[in-house]
Amino acid sequence: MPLTRREFARSALAAGIAAALPAGLLSGCSVSSNAARTVNSAALASSHSTTQFDASSEIPFPRNFFWGAATAAYQIEGAWNENGKGESIWDRFAHTPGKIKNADTGDAACDSYHRWREDIALMRAMNLNSYRFSISWPRIQPSGSGPANSKGIDYYSRLVDALLEARIRPLVTLYHWDLPQALEDAGGWPNRDTASRFAGYADLVAHALGDRVSDWILFNEPSAFVDLGYLEGTHAPGGKSLLDFLRASHTVNLAQGAGFRALKATRPSARVGTAFSMSACEPATDSEPDRIAAERCHAINNLWFLEPALKGRYPEALAFLPETAMGIKSGDLDKTRAPLDFIGINLYYRTIASASSAMERVAHAQQWLFPVKMAGGRQGPKTDIGWEVWPQALYDMVTRISRDFNRPQIEITESGCAYNDGPDANGVIHDQRRIQYHRQYLQALASAIADGADVRGYHAWSLLDNFEWAEGFSQRFGLAYVDFKTQQRIVKESGRWYARVAAENSLGRAALPVTSAASPVRRSAL
Repeated sequence: MPLTRREFARSALAAGIAAALPAGLLSGCSVSSNAARTVNSAALASSHSTTQFDASSEIPFPRNFFWGAATAAYQIEGAWNENGKGESIWDRFAHTPGKIKNADTGDAACDSYHRWREDIALMRAMNLNSYRFSISWPRIQPSGSGPANSKGIDYYSRLVDALLEARIRPLVTLYHWDLPQALEDAGGWPNRDTASRFAGYADLVAHALGDRVSDWILFNEPSAFVDLGYLEGTHAPGGKSLLDFLRASHTVNLAQGAGFRALKATRPSARVGTAFSMSACEPATDSEPDRIAAERCHAINNLWFLEPALKGRYPEALAFLPETAMGIKSGDLDKTRAPLDFIGINLYYRTIASASSAMERVAHAQQWLFPVKMAGGRQGPKTDIGWEVWPQALYDMVTRISRDFNRPQIEITESGCAYNDGPDANGVIHDQRRIQYHRQYLQALASAIADGADVRGYHAWSLLDNFEWAEGFSQRFGLAYVDFKTQQRIVKESGRWYARVAAENSLGRAALPVTSAASPVRRSAL
């Protein structure tokens, strides 16, 4: 999970591709944006009906719906150099002074490498039937290539077997940001060769676990790790190069296609998707320029890694596509194609888009290339990390993707909130705001399902309080509290509430927290 999403477009494009690169690198095909032709689409139509569920009624979810929680290897496993595991870019980054708040590291994290049985016990207590976790690439291939580390395979094999015994689906993410440092030393994601390395790694894991794992996620939030790692420098590996950002963007799209084909070659029946960070993009006003800006925002935030997979093209977010700078070669867009079996959506909040003024476009090359200004919403309440709570964003995003991509299977692969409530004198964590967050977002999701979206599951971020990237241990997202000194786990009141929802497969009176109220959701037909 990233600690920002608007950064991808705001920084990458506002940095000024035209201003920052040599002219030769900008050769590409000019495009005439479809933004003006799409602003009146159903996604932005104003003919929404305002409805809400009766808070006293049952809100059922589909039969066989997956109720889950999500984690990531570096954020929970610890054991950073045990049993043959190689160094990852996050090991290197977190060990670099000044990179992580409070000098925290994931060296021990939640110690889930040793305490995974306790974690499964938590899942059973919460009545979960799906667990989204990631595999540490350097735990499998310490140098990013070559044969598998048998001890790494054994660890994940034991975890998968135990999940299946507990009747919990393993939803396996192949890459959640912990690139082997050896591959970064060879050029990292900007290096085109990393795409084939990823495909080889996917093949190894599929051979080892594919007899028991049926559902796979190729990447977690490619827009986040490419931008924050190679342009912003706030996440591993800490790069600040616009050219590296552009090349990494294309390499990851190539890797997504190659990884998909590698998994399917080994396990043709596997169900394969990617978890995309998404944010509903709303125009700041009803003006035509702001509505066009919102479409450009949607293209760069939500489609930059989705359309290459499903349509073999980059979306029209920019004034033109800098093919040379990105390293796009003849035939590449066929290689990026991956007919994903489902689309994973990670969503926390919305983005407000407005058009740059004519003066701004004339004065700044970057505003000419991407004439959009983006900001977070300010109407809703804020979490402890400062993110706006806006359930409508989940409804809008799920229905937009359903409408624009012919009603694909969708899984909510992350949604959650940082509230830093701790135990009271009796050891109870009263996190009512987290209960209210999940109830409201689930209510919005139920509306999307009722309106025709094919949603198969919801995964709360996160099962555990954990290492939150550059924020270290300062932000708590978990359904279970972790004392990082003792590694004791305590199910929060939100975890108990979520357990009731999962058991009932519905939101109802028993699942309604005292402090919450039903929120209206603007709805529109698919």
